[in-house]
Amino acid sequence: QVQVVESGGGLVQAGGSLRLSCAATGTIFSINVMGWYRQAPGKERELVARIGSYGGPIYADSVKGRFTISRDNAKKAVYLQMHSLKPEDTAVYYCLLDSWWGQGTQVTVSS
Repeated sequence: QVQVVESGGGLVQAGGSLRLSCAATGTIFSINVMGWYRQAPGKERELVARIGSYGGPIYADSVKGRFTISRDNAKKAVYLQMHSLKPEDTAVYYCLLDSWWGQGTQVTVSS
């Protein structure tokens, strides 16, 4: 059985930084696409960033230049380094590894 677990969320002041981590456990031989999504209250879930096995990462326009996605294939893990956080970044952040979703981690940015 595959489990996807995120960590690293929390409360931070505007302008601060957080690093989210996500890792899969269970029998997975390889993961093609790894990504981060977020969902703010009353809004639909949206793509933040994703990275495939080949090619460069893709970012939402709203986070370009502030967030960086990276992956560790050996650990079956993906990370999201977030800088210059804004109150509008407040959301539950979800990890997606191919078709497996994590449970989400709350990120709250205070003004």
